[in-house]
Amino acid sequence: MSLAQTTGRGGAGRRSARPSRLRAYFTVDGWGLLILPLVVFLAVIFVVPLGMLIAKSFTDPTLGLDNYREIFAESLYLKILTNTFVIALSVTAVTLLLAYPYAYLMTIATPVWRTVLLLLVLVPFWTSVLVRSFALVLLLRDTGVLNTIAQDVGLISEPFPIMRTMKGVIFGMVQVALPFAVLPIYATMRNIDTRLTKAAQGLGDRPSGAFWRVFVPLSMPGVAAGLLLTFIQALGYYITPAMLGGPKNTMIGELIVQQVSTVLQFGFAAALAVLLLSTTFVLLAIASRFMNLERMLMGRS
Repeated sequence: MSLAQTTGRGGAGRRSARPSRLRAYFTVDGWGLLILPLVVFLAVIFVVPLGMLIAKSFTDPTLGLDNYREIFAESLYLKILTNTFVIALSVTAVTLLLAYPYAYLMTIATPVWRTVLLLLVLVPFWTSVLVRSFALVLLLRDTGVLNTIAQDVGLISEPFPIMRTMKGVIFGMVQVALPFAVLPIYATMRNIDTRLTKAAQGLGDRPSGAFWRVFVPLSMPGVAAGLLLTFIQALGYYITPAMLGGPKNTMIGELIVQQVSTVLQFGFAAALAVLLLSTTFVLLAIASRFMNLERMLMGRS
């Protein structure tokens, strides 16, 4: 057999193998049809409305890019966009500072205390965001619990303003976002083999050095997942900033609701929503360049 014939057959084999692999990839057996209702459901409640939203952002009130030009032409809207990212970054940073030691404490605690710590995270997680926000209003307002106690013990002479400030917004959003950071960090930490840090100490490293050189790098996938979930959620928060913040701390979620319910500019609100969605996808694309999102969010290797 000649070399040309061998090469020809090999090329034909590779070409025929490609369609067969594609057919195998897209082939659905009888059990696979069970996913069909879910696909239809997602198409009806997500894909179709999303397509309508994108179309409205370009067609209402006139066809073109006027809605998007207005977003970047008005300084007020640019300030709201800046507020949104500054608050989201601040919430993410504070959440990490609180979530990491808490998750580590859950890792080293006894089973009983681990259960207690887990419940302290999950009980607020199971409570409505609206209920928690109302509770924070009662806690943080000028005549609330914190200011009343501080005045009674003599720490302050007059109420310390927390409501309607960025501090109050960050405080409330961190309280809502904390479970989304604690749980993925803890899930990663509990799978770390503690013998690795003991081996590092056996080789002469101090406990603190073993923690920072061995344990912390191994926990980074959980940290990255928690940060990603926290930041993306914080970009679209509405209830907590609306109840705890003020006009100077308006976020893009509040602006969208205002445009729909008060001003009735549906096309402009749709453009804001598309901008927020596009930002989320861009962040996910950038993050996927540096980390394995499938492994972090779905537990796959």
